[in-house]
Amino acid sequence: MLGACSKSDDKDDPSGGGGGTNTGTEIRGAITSDLHWTKDKTYRLRGYVYVQTGVTLTIDPGTKIVSNKDSAGVLVIYRGAKIMAQGTAAEPIVFTSNESSPLPGDLGGVIIAGQVTGNGNHSVIEGGVDAAYSAFGGTNDADNSGVLKYVRIEYAGKAVNPGDEVNGLSLYGVGSGTTIDYVQVVRGLDDAFEFFGGTVNCKHLVAYNCADDDFDMDDGYRGKIQYAISIKDPKFTDAKGNTGDLSNNFEVDNVNPANGFVLSRAPITFPVLSNFTAIGPNNVNTPSVDYGWGMRWRRGTKFILANSIVIGGQKGGFRLQEDSTVAYFARGISGFYNSFLHAYANTVDVETGKTIPGVTYDATTITSQLTGSNKSTILTVGAAGAAEMKLTDPFNNAAPNVKPATGSAALTGALFDFGTLGDAFFDKVAYRGALDGTTDWTASWTVWNK
Repeated sequence: MLGACSKSDDKDDPSGGGGGTNTGTEIRGAITSDLHWTKDKTYRLRGYVYVQTGVTLTIDPGTKIVSNKDSAGVLVIYRGAKIMAQGTAAEPIVFTSNESSPLPGDLGGVIIAGQVTGNGNHSVIEGGVDAAYSAFGGTNDADNSGVLKYVRIEYAGKAVNPGDEVNGLSLYGVGSGTTIDYVQVVRGLDDAFEFFGGTVNCKHLVAYNCADDDFDMDDGYRGKIQYAISIKDPKFTDAKGNTGDLSNNFEVDNVNPANGFVLSRAPITFPVLSNFTAIGPNNVNTPSVDYGWGMRWRRGTKFILANSIVIGGQKGGFRLQEDSTVAYFARGISGFYNSFLHAYANTVDVETGKTIPGVTYDATTITSQLTGSNKSTILTVGAAGAAEMKLTDPFNNAAPNVKPATGSAALTGALFDFGTLGDAFFDKVAYRGALDGTTDWTASWTVWNK
């Protein structure tokens, strides 16, 4: 339908391009009325595609949505719109490259904008979206942007300017009425999952071989997540230059003080997370120098990460920085609880020199808190120490297996008695980490060796 259109495919076109109907398989511009994509067709995104307020995009199981590198298609589900993308384990919905030799950045990514109360750390959606579709947030914390279930997003990422990118899945102020379950982001050029505020709760997330952070949270994100996997390619990071940025399994902030905000700006980022398995480079195959920490908690965030496994951090394992972030942990509001921690170096890495009234802290006191009131286990530092976790084959990047093997301490011992972990959202399983020793919820719908 749109093949004869002479406009450049990588330009914004909120008017909808060739009439705005998008009834064919070449998709560009605005989607202005309800649309249904079916698995008997392959849909190609051309540049930025905007699902407008009040419109629902329905995608059937087994449907394939592709993009070529010349336009790096970005699907934007705008405020008040919905995506109903419900795949199955046997027939996942796949966003991927249309190139014969796919590379990160061939696809731009998927952006969902909701109407949750935020703290204003970001004023508009990043990544070069049209100004008419750049706003996000509102006052409805229970906002519903639809469903993503059994969905893969491959070869995504679009860098417009340094620090101004489209991630694999970007969630801007997305509400708790939204369902996100069984989603994998593969070989992304930037972050795998980034939560710009919001209250959306998620289960069964997989970040595999993405260049920057796998779970990046800021802007007052305060949702819950259970069952997630983060696996890093030792050689693959985005270009950091002299920015001081690094690639991490977790990078969690409240606000960026460079934006002129105090770190306590409300609502404060406070994710509550359980049953994660995060695998860093562990100095395998001479990793990129731009790898950082298993966890980087900073810039005024609160957090709870429980019943989890974080091993192989390159620069460090558990990083705390900025005084308020440290204070929330030292005072027992935040916690890395009942979990396992390992790193190639600097297992516990704490920014010191800050003054916190009533708190005296350093790496030693934080370590004691981790192994004491936080009930976590610290494995031997260095590459060999990761084997103490007894996961099946976590550092085989082409075919990773993060199931706990026989005798692993992760097979038992989960606790849900810290903070709000008792919430009904969390399945009260016995094991720690993302998988038990028998059932593999990643089977059939995920891919590896990409």
